[in-house]
Amino acid sequence: MNTRSKETSEPAAPLKNVRVIDMGQYIAGPGAAMVLAELGAQVIKIEPLAGDQARHIGRYGESMIRAYSRGKQSIALNLKSDAGRDIAWRLIGESDVVIQNLRPGAVDALGLGPVAVRERFPRVIYLSISGFGDLGPSSERPGYDIAAQAESGLMSVTGEPDRLPQKVGVPIIDAAAAHLGAQAVLAALYGRERTGAGETLKTSLLEVAMHLQATTWCDYLGGAPEPTRIGDGQPNNAPAAEVVPTRDGHIVLSAYADEHWTRFCGAMGRESLATDPRFRTNALRVQHRAELRMVLRECLSSLTSEECVALLSRHQIVVGSVRSYQQVLQSKDVQASGILVDAHGPTGQGYPALALPYRLGDSPRAVPSAAPACGADTDRLLGGLGFTGRDIDEFRSAGVVA
Repeated sequence: MNTRSKETSEPAAPLKNVRVIDMGQYIAGPGAAMVLAELGAQVIKIEPLAGDQARHIGRYGESMIRAYSRGKQSIALNLKSDAGRDIAWRLIGESDVVIQNLRPGAVDALGLGPVAVRERFPRVIYLSISGFGDLGPSSERPGYDIAAQAESGLMSVTGEPDRLPQKVGVPIIDAAAAHLGAQAVLAALYGRERTGAGETLKTSLLEVAMHLQATTWCDYLGGAPEPTRIGDGQPNNAPAAEVVPTRDGHIVLSAYADEHWTRFCGAMGRESLATDPRFRTNALRVQHRAELRMVLRECLSSLTSEECVALLSRHQIVVGSVRSYQQVLQSKDVQASGILVDAHGPTGQGYPALALPYRLGDSPRAVPSAAPACGADTDRLLGGLGFTGRDIDEFRSAGVVA
């Protein structure tokens, strides 16, 4: 699939000359570093001799590497050895940013935690992403995306009311933590330009998961009742985020503002619904949600999803067709966006990937290099630190590098 932009101008690289050390695993840490790489930073991924743990959990783990470690260089170090730590220190000393999301206490046990690093190199920006933060009683618990979904309240409001709580279908908290972590690093880099000092940055999957629910949390904190699972739809608005069957699939639509509801009724040729005593206001539509859903099905189930999208869009009604991944790839909007790119490999072989979800001015999107194999850049990076070929051979024989 040739998805690379045909534009000839160079992609914007605002982080050129910024060097990042990525000591992360799986998604959150490596994802934050990947964002910085696509913005032009040089990212060095320090992996254990056996590699990022994602390399050992099958096909989905390999997809994590392709998605979140592209555009990087990889060096495989035994950080439990004095020589391995010395190499890491030399790399850190030439860098601007360190990112890690290892299990609680792991980097401190290696002597490479934020206090040690920033005491030695005060200009370094050090980002740590944990499961539950470093201040509460769960600070030493390991935390994955699914635990944050559960303990942030997200699963309690996801799913059907008479079924088990559901997770979101993808590791959305890990992915959001990656982008928010990168945002924090960018803010600290800007701050360092003004003060000359680096910063210690900390976030957690729990905090990110709560932040993604800010509207619902503010509603609850403002006195609303405990939110519950209602499946599709929104508890306080109707029709809002309604899933409606069509002739060949499903759509979602929202028309809860009174003027939008009136437009919907006009589009359907059923103007009388706008003044129906059950549906005159949003509050009444919420109260009579079951009858409202029956009306939506009556209006739309004979049309195809694309016909519904075309009709309602002409009347400025928010609507979307529920698409499979295969159908998403066929979307002209997705194709036009340029978000699909080819990550290029060292021998010309690469793989399709997703670019960052924004553009910088008129520059084409960055087309990153493919994710490196574990330790692919070890010799070259060590050579850049002044080690000779003989030194590197001795490191390898001693199990310091892979």
